[in-house]
Amino acid sequence: MGFKDILKKSFLESYNLTDITMQDILIAMAVACGVGLYIFLVYRVVTRKAFYSKSFSISLVVLAMITTAVILTIQSSVVVSLGMVGALSIVRFRTAVKDPMDLIFLFWSISMGIICGVGLFELAVLTSVGVSLVIAALELLPAVRLPMLLIINTSEKSGEKGILAIVAKYTKSYKVKSRNITNQGLDMIVELRMKKDCSDLVQEIQALTGVSSASLLLHEGEATY
Repeated sequence: MGFKDILKKSFLESYNLTDITMQDILIAMAVACGVGLYIFLVYRVVTRKAFYSKSFSISLVVLAMITTAVILTIQSSVVVSLGMVGALSIVRFRTAVKDPMDLIFLFWSISMGIICGVGLFELAVLTSVGVSLVIAALELLPAVRLPMLLIINTSEKSGEKGILAIVAKYTKSYKVKSRNITNQGLDMIVELRMKKDCSDLVQEIQALTGVSSASLLLHEGEATY
């Protein structure tokens, strides 16, 4: 028997299904469901969004179970695995993931499904616990204080110097982001990092001659150190 015959025989044998018992399937799916529920709870605790997405958190559990089923199917045969890759390659997802943490939880759920599908249940449990501990530890780190935006409207076109003098007393640093001078007066936007009570700053600026309004807004964009 030549090398070609051996290769052909080996390929034909790959059509035969690997013995995967119902017990193996139930155990793998149960562990995947348990790990998915654990990811679900961690996402519920960690997320700080104003609008909690229940559908996304449910998808984390289902995604782990579906991935486990796919891996169990792929283990049955080389031919089946190639067909599965071809079938899944035509699937296109258009939903954009805006929050990087959502992407982490999605990848976490998929990877746990793969690990449970190959039967490495201890690795799945240890990895899930380790990932959750790392996330919890990093969440405890103090967050950088985001800058604030001070919006001022004054009828005094030459009142910028006095305004900035008051701003310097209450802030660690500041930067004029916008300065608009019209016939009615001066409009300014100042980015600042507070070191004292912000209410005192607004009240003192509001007391200046010609100031019609002073607003302090939290800048929720990306923070720079």
